[in-house]
Amino acid sequence: MDRKYYDAIESNPVVAAVKDMEGLLKCCEMEDVKVVFILFGDICSVREIVDKVKETGRMAMVHIDLIAGLGAKEVAVDYIKQYTEADGIITTKPSLIRRGRELSLCTVLRYFLIDSMALENIRNQQHMAKPDFIEVLPGLMPKVIGQICQTSRVPIIAGGLITDKEAVMGALSAGAIAVSTTNQDVWRM
Repeated sequence: MDRKYYDAIESNPVVAAVKDMEGLLKCCEMEDVKVVFILFGDICSVREIVDKVKETGRMAMVHIDLIAGLGAKEVAVDYIKQYTEADGIITTKPSLIRRGRELSLCTVLRYFLIDSMALENIRNQQHMAKPDFIEVLPGLMPKVIGQICQTSRVPIIAGGLITDKEAVMGALSAGAIAVSTTNQDVWRM
């Protein structure tokens, strides 16, 4: 992993996740936001969205699964790299993580923790995909986050349903390096 990605997330452990243009514009006005998770757009608008983030000196991470018009094939990662100049990708697909690493993108492998099988998938898949970060959702489970942190060499980001300082502190205390949230009040913490 390029150290600049780790340092950017570690220096401000609240990552702004944006789901619309209004949120994007607000996070770009905030001085403390260093990394932006882009959770919206399509193949026609994603370049403009990334450009807005990059113009303000922030790192742009595109959730490739949520960009309309892109499929689940490795060529979608090539498209993000070549046509948007994003710093990295977020995805639930290990094959896209592998391609992102081949292209020197920062990679975040996102998991939805719905049961013990999902927890086991984290243990098994992280070694095959080798993401730079793992994001676990929902991020309101400090005990489970702690278990993941103990067994993973990959830094953990807690996301989903993070709406207050207690949730942020719970995730960070459990060992997460950062939290991601669309809640703009939390961005200001």
